[in-house]
Amino acid sequence: MTDRFSAFRHSAYSRYFISRFCTSLGAQIVSVSVAWQIYDLTQNAALLGWIGLVQFLPALVLVVVTGVTADRFGRRNVMGLAVFVEMACALAILFLALTGRFEPFWVLAALTVFGVARAFYSPASSSLAVNLVPKEDFANAVGWITASWQLASILGPVLGGLIYGIGAPVAYTTAVSLFLISGVIVLTIPKPAQKGVKEPTTIRTLLGGFSYVWKEKVVLGAISLDLFAVLLGGAVALLPVYARDILELGPSGLGLLRAAPGVGAVIMIGIITAFPIRDHAGIILFVCVALFGLATMVFGASTVAWLSILALALIGAFDMVSVYIREILLQLWTPDEVRGRVNAVNSVFLGASNELGEARAGFMAHFYGAVFTVVAGGAAAIGVAAAWSFLFPAIRKTRYLHRDEVI
Repeated sequence: MTDRFSAFRHSAYSRYFISRFCTSLGAQIVSVSVAWQIYDLTQNAALLGWIGLVQFLPALVLVVVTGVTADRFGRRNVMGLAVFVEMACALAILFLALTGRFEPFWVLAALTVFGVARAFYSPASSSLAVNLVPKEDFANAVGWITASWQLASILGPVLGGLIYGIGAPVAYTTAVSLFLISGVIVLTIPKPAQKGVKEPTTIRTLLGGFSYVWKEKVVLGAISLDLFAVLLGGAVALLPVYARDILELGPSGLGLLRAAPGVGAVIMIGIITAFPIRDHAGIILFVCVALFGLATMVFGASTVAWLSILALALIGAFDMVSVYIREILLQLWTPDEVRGRVNAVNSVFLGASNELGEARAGFMAHFYGAVFTVVAGGAAAIGVAAAWSFLFPAIRKTRYLHRDEVI
């Protein structure tokens, strides 16, 4: 019988898990609080797009640097330093809220630095997990890592909405505290084994992640599938519009909307953990991306709160399957010495799908309205799933998640 908690037999992983959870929770609280406060002050959907864009651009600009940093230097130390920079950014936003200087320019400037920290944090933290558990426990570790992020996606928006109701400074103070706890815990993780980059830093070394992803078509297809499906179908950036103007739920309702995908994802990860994906992984991946798009269309068209929340929960559940399969393929199919650079490339893809997707949604909604933007995006995600199933037949034919089991 599968041990559902096998990854936690390793104390280093347990600390890593707690740290990532605190970081994700803090980031979610900052995100929901800033989005609500900005939109409440300006009623400008385009600014919601800028919030996503300024957090994505650093990952794109610095991709060749962040990947090599994760491979050449201690991933634990890079991860910890990045968390403390995120804490400093949350402190800056707290200062703006306390002094009445919460103006879009200064908030976006702080979020840009926050994006730089995330650009270094993501490849280092994603690559570190493989160094903390043996191969046989890694699928279990990925499941719990993803579950921690989804749990933070549930608690963060709800806590952010509730605490924001007390006062914006209280929400930002809570986030600062979580980042502090996370950074301290990271530094207590014993130094893990890591295969460093031995060759000198050259253009070939810097671009090693791109070269590997391009050659490995299963990895390329998996991460680009997520890129275009979420880039075109993501609706998170427009939740403040739905909460305030369409469903009329207020800031606490925004917390419920933001939490709903996480609830669906956690339920799904429980199912996946109890009944692991043992066959037809590629087909399951494509079907779930298509269902993600369908649920997005339902949410976009809904004007009833309970149906909107249910659709968001289904969005999270189907996306969870995609994330789970993609992360296992990415981490187990990638050699350790290039894993940081590959994860940096993956971070850019994820950033493009999430932050750049938020920018796309915000700008598009500014001109065409939120409902059209979300419904059209869901339809586009279904189209992406269909197209990728033909463009990347190797994924469609992939039956097992472990490379040495693929036939």
